[in-house]
Amino acid sequence: MTEDRMEESFGGYILHNVPFPTELNEAALASLKKMAPILIEQPYSITYLHSYAQDSPFFAGLANGRFLVTRDPETGYTYGTPRGHDMYTGNETEWVEIPAEGTIHAFTVCHFGSEEFLPECPFVLIQVEFPGVNTLFLARLIGVNPAEAGPHWIGMKVKGRFRRLSKFKPTDVYFYPAE
Repeated sequence: MTEDRMEESFGGYILHNVPFPTELNEAALASLKKMAPILIEQPYSITYLHSYAQDSPFFAGLANGRFLVTRDPETGYTYGTPRGHDMYTGNETEWVEIPAEGTIHAFTVCHFGSEEFLPECPFVLIQVEFPGVNTLFLARLIGVNPAEAGPHWIGMKVKGRFRRLSKFKPTDVYFYPAE
């Protein structure tokens, strides 16, 4: 024997704003134009597969406490943030390890951030200048008071540290004052 009704369940849904008149007369039907929208709240989950592709060695290096950059083998132009190909010649770049030590080229104090960083606000982002590297690297600066930020930070020597438990994200390396 088959059921003539479907099983009914809210199944994790939460409904909001479902006022409805008890009598459907002309005035009640006209009032429906002013009805607040029905909102349905439900859990949502997705599995996301992301590939770092040609940048995978950079993240593997961070996970192993190594700072890797890329360099054009012909011109020697070196990128602090890895690139698969040189922007001037189009040559495929090669991986090079450098010490995670440099100086602050520029900085900003972030008083607001994405959901992941909100609990850490305010925090400091820096552009690190490495000897022999032609471009800058964006990273976090810790061990300083954001309220004391000033021009005296420009040129400050910094050293990199690697997260012990890698998340395979750019935040796996961060910097602190070297002195």
